[in-house]
Amino acid sequence: MEGKEQLEVARERVIDAIAQNINLYGVTDSIGRLYGMLLFQEKPMTLDEMKEELGMSKTSMSTSVRTLLELKMVDKVWKKGVRKDLYKAEDDWYQTFIDFFTIKWRAGVSMNVYAMEKSLAELNKMINDETISDEIKEEAKKDIEKLEYALEYYSWLNRFVDSLESQEIFNFIPKKDNK
Repeated sequence: MEGKEQLEVARERVIDAIAQNINLYGVTDSIGRLYGMLLFQEKPMTLDEMKEELGMSKTSMSTSVRTLLELKMVDKVWKKGVRKDLYKAEDDWYQTFIDFFTIKWRAGVSMNVYAMEKSLAELNKMINDETISDEIKEEAKKDIEKLEYALEYYSWLNRFVDSLESQEIFNFIPKKDNK
């Protein structure tokens, strides 16, 4: 039994590390434990099996799996003759990062660009308004410069995200270090 215990200790170390760092993905450590546990499973699991393994409630387990599905870190799989939903961890870590990063950054970029473009329109309107003082107009011009610079950055970030989605990034940074 010593080998089995060593195996469990090694796995638990990785699961703990994932649970501690999963907050980078904006999720709780319990969801990280679930993802880590699923990584070491040889076959897909049902919610009931996951609940038994981790000692979480079925509701909490369902919510956790839904979060991992939304982040594309877990896949729902079909197996002939099994009526319950089965889930497995996405084992392509490169794709998991790409999916997560692109989902989060596209949303963030979109929200920020919308706010900046709306503010730019208002600031440009202020500059042409004769009732606005020259002092305020100068401040508005400085703000416009800052926002235009920020929009250049978001354009670059969108191109970076495009390179992730197309996997072109791997032409510049290969998956394996070829030293």
